[in-house]
Amino acid sequence: MSVVSPSDLSTPAAGPAPARIGVLLVNLGTPDTADARGVRVYLKEFLSDPRVIENQGLLWKLVLNGIILRTRPARKARDYRKIWNTVADESPLKTITRGQADKLAASIADHDHVEVDWAMRYGNPSIAERIGALTAQGCDRLLVVPLYPQYSAATSATVCDEVFRVLAAMRAQPVLRVTPPYYDDPDYIEALAVSIETHLKGLSAQPDVIVASFHGMPQKYVDKGDPYARQCEATTDALRKRLGLDQTKLLLTYQSRFGFDQWLQPYTDKTMEKLAKDGVRRVAVVTPGFSADCLETLEEIAQENAEIFKHNGGEQFSYIPCLNDSEGGMDVIRQLVLRELQGWV
Repeated sequence: MSVVSPSDLSTPAAGPAPARIGVLLVNLGTPDTADARGVRVYLKEFLSDPRVIENQGLLWKLVLNGIILRTRPARKARDYRKIWNTVADESPLKTITRGQADKLAASIADHDHVEVDWAMRYGNPSIAERIGALTAQGCDRLLVVPLYPQYSAATSATVCDEVFRVLAAMRAQPVLRVTPPYYDDPDYIEALAVSIETHLKGLSAQPDVIVASFHGMPQKYVDKGDPYARQCEATTDALRKRLGLDQTKLLLTYQSRFGFDQWLQPYTDKTMEKLAKDGVRRVAVVTPGFSADCLETLEEIAQENAEIFKHNGGEQFSYIPCLNDSEGGMDVIRQLVLRELQGWV
């Protein structure tokens, strides 16, 4: 019969090493190059997604391949070159998303069995590539973080679609979790409010109106049950309450409409025109639906809509940057990730 010594009782046996966990931040996507070819490749992938354009019938394929992919890439490439990170030779969205992943990894470095990575739904690095990299590092649990505060089928759901497609081809699948939308999360609302307040302090004159511009969506998608518009409204309402502003001082608008369908209204560009013509001289614009600055914020809002406002009589247009990888923005992502990792770490 074996004898157990006191020292054996005082020193617990070493247990199995903790499972490795992959955290994958995912944003929308970007062309690899700021030229017509790069934009064409990106647009083809993006606009061929039935979550983005639901009717992928013959007529749409003819329009996409016969018109859009022949005319739009060169024009959009010019827009990308206006904001391109020429040092890294990549779009700001890619630079910022990488920064978010790096800073998240540093902030949770005490969990040494957690690997943080990032991907784009369209373009590179792809979701398939980065899931492959995480599983190659031994990650048998995966937390996917769609970087969209408000849920929509055209953003959050298509991230999940692609993740599921990748996992469907794997014999040994990691256990999967996906973070929920955080449109009314107190940390997110507070970070937005502090960002706005800090920006306004640096202006020579305070804006008459603040505009919260969200990416648009065809009205029929919402009519079919997409919760996106309701969540944008909830974000704006919470922001108004936190800043002490009413509906006349903090407006909600929708940008980036495409095609001939009716989209969510009011439209950002039409609102800029009307505000200026109605005598509003100073506006500030924030984009709460974007977690990182990109073409739609840096070019469409900060340049195109600024020109619309000033052309119609406005004097001061100020764009408030996205949360990006700022301290406040990273606190939102870190809290979201740690909350969803409970039970795993």
